[in-house]
This record gives sequence, C-alpha cells and structure tokens, in this order.
Amino acid sequence: MKQYDALVDEIVKKIKETQQSQIPVEASGRHVHLSRAHVDQLFGEGYQLTEAKKLSQPGQFACKERVTIAGPKGMFQNVVILGPERNESQVEVSLTDARILGIDTPIRESGMIEQTPGITVLNGDQVVQLTKGLIVAKRHIHMTPEDAKKQQVSNKEIVKVRINSERSLIFDDVVIRISPDFTTAMHIDYDEANACGYQKGITGVIVK
Repeated sequence: MKQYDALVDEIVKKIKETQQSQIPVEASGRHVHLSRAHVDQLFGEGYQLTEAKKLSQPGQFACKERVTIAGPKGMFQNVVILGPERNESQVEVSLTDARILGIDTPIRESGMIEQTPGITVLNGDQVVQLTKGLIVAKRHIHMTPEDAKKQQVSNKEIVKVRINSERSLIFDDVVIRISPDFTTAMHIDYDEANACGYQKGITGVIVK
C-alpha cells in the first residue's frame, strides 16, 4: 500500500511539474509602435492614442487608430498601432509581409533598430518616412523572474521550444527576456503561427 501511495504521489508531482512548464503561446500580426513626435505628425499635435484592447503584457494595449505602411512594391492598410508611445518608432512585420512590401527586413529583437531599413507610415494624407525601425521580430519568451527560476533559464538565453499543437514542431533560436514587468508568454509571428498550426490557447515547452 505504501508503494502504491508513493507511486501516486510521484505521478501527481510529475503532472504538476509538466503543467508548470507549459508556456502560453501568442501570435502577433503586423503592427506599429509610434514615438510622440510621430503621433503628432500623423494625427495632430498633442493627439492621444485611444486604447481599444488590453494585451497580455502589463501596460500594453492595441489602439483604435490604424495606419497604412508602404514599401516600394506593396502596402498594408489598417495596420494596428500598439501603445503606449515609445522613444523611437518601430514597425514589425513577418517575412512574408516584408516580401510583399519589397524591403529586405532583418530579424531583430524589439528595440534593436540600428542599421534597419525604414518604411513609409501614412494616416490619410499625413505621412511619416521612417529612416529605420522596420524589423521581423525574433521569436521570444517574455518571462517573470519567478518563472525563469522554475524553468532554470537566464535573461537573453537562447532556447528551443516544442509547440503542443496538431502540427507540433520545435522552434530553435528563441530568446528569453526576463523582467518583473512581464507576464510569461511566448510570442511568434503569423508565419510561424501558420507553420505550427496555431490555435488560441496552445502552449509550448522549453526543450532542454
């Protein structure tokens, strides 16, 4: 009987450990982050972006306002702006989007926009010509310090993540980003989401 109880306890322990290791996965479409100066240029001096939907990361939100982004070969209309305002404007697209725009776009972590191409951002007849800031976002995991300790990972560490879906696959080259201001979640773009058969609510597990 004692051996049976010990086996049950071990099974329960492993189930709990597996549940704790599951990381929510979210898919991000193309979007724009704007500086204060560029909000003024596109919408008028002193204009305040309108929060339409809160995002999973604390303090982040999708705005009611939309813009058009344009490259030498194509454009996308009705592109969402994410708030709050940033020190520098940044446009995030997928590799497929970049080909349609006609711009050779590097894969970068958010905020690392030095030596990146620019792009045209429009709101009606108001135009901002960015000289840098167009990136394909490197797939990453936002993680709290508590979860990082449980997962035994460090800030900026590169890991592999197995996606639990009907088209399960393992993503390599996933960067860990740790902050007490984060909620733990993995972010991929729509190209990556389609590759793994993304559906809302799927999870991933770091592969050691």
